[in-house]
Amino acid sequence: MFWFLLIALVAVVAAVALAVLGDGGGLRDVEPDRLDDRLPQERPVGRADIEQLRLPVAVRGYRMLDVDDVLDRLAAELAQRDAHIADLEAALAGAHATAFGGPSLVKDAAQDAEEAAREPSGPGGER
Repeated sequence: MFWFLLIALVAVVAAVALAVLGDGGGLRDVEPDRLDDRLPQERPVGRADIEQLRLPVAVRGYRMLDVDDVLDRLAAELAQRDAHIADLEAALAGAHATAFGGPSLVKDAAQDAEEAAREPSGPGGER
């Protein structure tokens, strides 16, 4: 009876091993858990890119290098967009000033200073 159970146990272990290993006799290579869908380099990052981004998970959270790369890229693009917005706002303010025929703010401040110097400061025209 002992030999029968031993042979049955070996047969079961062999069947499980064949089922697990499959047809090559070896285990499949594990795909690396790396960031496949990197942010596009040829164009600015959009909202859809961020929504589709999936960062790979490591043992203790997210992979720090991948997260740092994504955050550095987003920070650079936000800084570039902020600078571009500031340039456009400055150009728009200049265009509004010239379109409405008003002098620039620098001229207004200089003219106000000249007028204040010409006007008497006290009653009766004395300074």
